[in-house]
Amino acid sequence: MAQYLELHPTHPQERLLKTACDLMQKGEVLVMPTDSSYALMCQLSDPGAVQQMRRIKGIDDHHLLTLMCQDLSQLSLYAKVDNRQFRLLKSATPGPYTFILEATKEVPKRVCSPKRKTIGLRVPDHAALQLLLRLHGHAILSTTLSLPGSDAVLSDPQEIRERLEHQVGAIVQAGAVASQPTTVLDLTPMDKGFAPTVIRQGRGSLELFGIS
Repeated sequence: MAQYLELHPTHPQERLLKTACDLMQKGEVLVMPTDSSYALMCQLSDPGAVQQMRRIKGIDDHHLLTLMCQDLSQLSLYAKVDNRQFRLLKSATPGPYTFILEATKEVPKRVCSPKRKTIGLRVPDHAALQLLLRLHGHAILSTTLSLPGSDAVLSDPQEIRERLEHQVGAIVQAGAVASQPTTVLDLTPMDKGFAPTVIRQGRGSLELFGIS
């Protein structure tokens, strides 16, 4: 049965997040709040946990997942970023944006786009998640918390607990959480001098990128 961890929204208790981090490092899937919605999370290096996360959400191996990174320095370990892309990333992070970039060899092929060798990455603006990333020391694989048969994002902690307490290691609550997915931008066209492509318009504003 999942552990239910209630954190302060702006000053999360490190001891509780150490518990969540320990569970994740033992192969468990977590439910974590982000600056856009609740998400399922697990270690990037744990194939079993990745498959459990996919089973919970009801998605196959072709559905792309997202790497949560603590900052741009960590992001650059997992994605190839040129100067122009870096300036854009710097202006938009941390925040509710997911960026598609070419993956480095640090990203297992099983979680990359098979045709393009790309990966979605983001730097979240959420105190509890930032502390979890610092404690873990590596990027964390994630996907928005929706369940099979529905695109709706779960946002009620009690409902999450009732539906997932036997499928995850911990459910973390840290105050109110939005229930809108991130804005997704494909930055790979910038390699050839083109503008980023909007894949999904979500919580993050496009005005920051000069897109109306």
